[in-house]
Amino acid sequence: MSAGSEAPEAHRTPAVHEVAMPTVTALPHLHTQGPLTEIRSGVVAAHRAALNAQVAMQRAIWQRTARPQTPDTATEQRRSGSPIFGARIAAAPEWAFKPPARTTRTSLDRAALLRLTEGDVTGVFGYRRSGVESVARLSAAGPLVLTEVVTIELRGGTGHGRVVAHFDGDTWAAAVQAAEVFALFTGMHLCLSRSTFASMPGTAESATGTVEFVVSDIDLVPRPHVTGTATIAGSAPLQVTVTVAEPAGAGVGPGAAVPGLLLNEFHMTHLARGDQAIAMGPEFAEYTGVRATRLPTGGLLLVDRVLEFDGARGKLDGATYRTEYDSPADSWYYGDTANESMPHFVYMETSLQAALLMGYYAGPTLTQPGVTLSLRNLGGTATVLRQVDLRDKTIEQTSRLLSTTILPGSSLQNFDYTLSVDGEPFYTGETMFGYFSDEALANQTGLDAGRSVPTWLDEHPQATRTIDVAARRSDPNARLCARRTLALIDRIDVVDGGGKHGAGYLHSLREIDPADWYFARHFHLDPVIPGSLGVESVIHAIQEWMLDAGFADTIGDPVFRIPSDIAFSWRYRGQFLPTDATVRLEAHIKEVRRGANGVTVIADGSLWKPGLRIYELVDLAIELGEREERP
Repeated sequence: MSAGSEAPEAHRTPAVHEVAMPTVTALPHLHTQGPLTEIRSGVVAAHRAALNAQVAMQRAIWQRTARPQTPDTATEQRRSGSPIFGARIAAAPEWAFKPPARTTRTSLDRAALLRLTEGDVTGVFGYRRSGVESVARLSAAGPLVLTEVVTIELRGGTGHGRVVAHFDGDTWAAAVQAAEVFALFTGMHLCLSRSTFASMPGTAESATGTVEFVVSDIDLVPRPHVTGTATIAGSAPLQVTVTVAEPAGAGVGPGAAVPGLLLNEFHMTHLARGDQAIAMGPEFAEYTGVRATRLPTGGLLLVDRVLEFDGARGKLDGATYRTEYDSPADSWYYGDTANESMPHFVYMETSLQAALLMGYYAGPTLTQPGVTLSLRNLGGTATVLRQVDLRDKTIEQTSRLLSTTILPGSSLQNFDYTLSVDGEPFYTGETMFGYFSDEALANQTGLDAGRSVPTWLDEHPQATRTIDVAARRSDPNARLCARRTLALIDRIDVVDGGGKHGAGYLHSLREIDPADWYFARHFHLDPVIPGSLGVESVIHAIQEWMLDAGFADTIGDPVFRIPSDIAFSWRYRGQFLPTDATVRLEAHIKEVRRGANGVTVIADGSLWKPGLRIYELVDLAIELGEREERP
């Protein structure tokens, strides 16, 4: 989530280092006890840069040219930084559509096609979803002309996917039915209970042959749909769109799209970049099409469903809720990380997104109608409880809204959260979010009350040596290297034995490109660099330093992990905008532990935008150890 501006203190704010801040007296519902006590009362602004410039910088569509990773063997995939433990799994590109359902069935004989015309989607493709009454059928509008589906590919051909099928009959019907097969294959109809398929009529001719349908667009807004080009030998290409349509008069908002489920992927996509009245309810209609609180989009959208919510609109304290996020093994971040499993920033993002989602749903912004309020994360603390491979797992997120404080032009919310897999917790933490008006975001004071604080290297000028990260990353045989979308740093200046703790100092500077991919993802109409990617960039610097220091030399098959039982905390007091020139970071190595699991390095860090230090990281830990073979 995005980094935030300075804000008043409220109940259970993350306990990180204090700075002097203004106070406001006689504020209701404020508490100062508990471990989270560092944010003081009073609204203090965070930005000098005008937010109007952000909207101008928002790119409507990020066009990424990177191709999916396709290693020849699991060994080669591990060498490139994407360990799969024996499986051959190509990482999807970040922009790739994430289907509501996954199936291993990739071809269909005539008998299977006939079962789909009868609505037996579960029997053919194997997936199901609780609460969804599935009535979608193949070829509901006319006779079945497909005789066999040779292959169904997600992200196949030159688009998002493709279907190759044999047919006998109407060529337009063959094209539409191929599109319907792909929609059923990806579970598009699961977003809306009792939904059916709709398509425009087209001109066709009778033939026998093969149809190849290549998907050019697949999306959940404004309604789930699949668009593509059908190619049949001897005929002109056919442009086909199949749309998932709810029953006439049926609701599609919270709790209505699927009985027993408050929100699903359809609502998440609308909250990210669509109709907020659909996503959150009619009270939120005024936020559609304008800068407002949103979830990230694309590959940074890391929450899928809200299963339970015991609160209510307007009840701003005490609610508990349970959400889910599916983490497919081909997710882009597994292919791009140097970690054995999920990168650190996804741990942060998925837990923080789950918290903000229901905090926003409770309605703090509705208490100040007509005021544009932007959401920013202010800080937190988190601990990995156990190490687990999260590929192809569904992560359950249990969160509590501990308190909400409403102030003129802003509001604050405190949460705690736990992530679990198969009923067992593996990550826990607490965090605070703030909602800030344009006026509150008009200036930025950073972490140091507006003072320009130098880096340690500026205060202790001396010779450094350089780790050329970009050069190592360009080597296809380099091990343990973050790549492609997660290529966040290019070089590191090192002072051996330097830093605040005398154990090593790392410094890196990177120019900001307004076209950087994450600005189009985070957030729609309000682009900022995700704070979690700032944390991730410091992690990469430490990882590269560990390799340069030779810690991997005595390990047969080394991998990076997030160590368990080491609490990490962060503070954000600003954000990096497309208009900012640079991101500067430093890390102070404070401890190197050697044990049975390998080598663990613990460090503190800070990040600067030009003139201001705005992130502080405490006890950021990285483990380098022997790979453990998984069953």
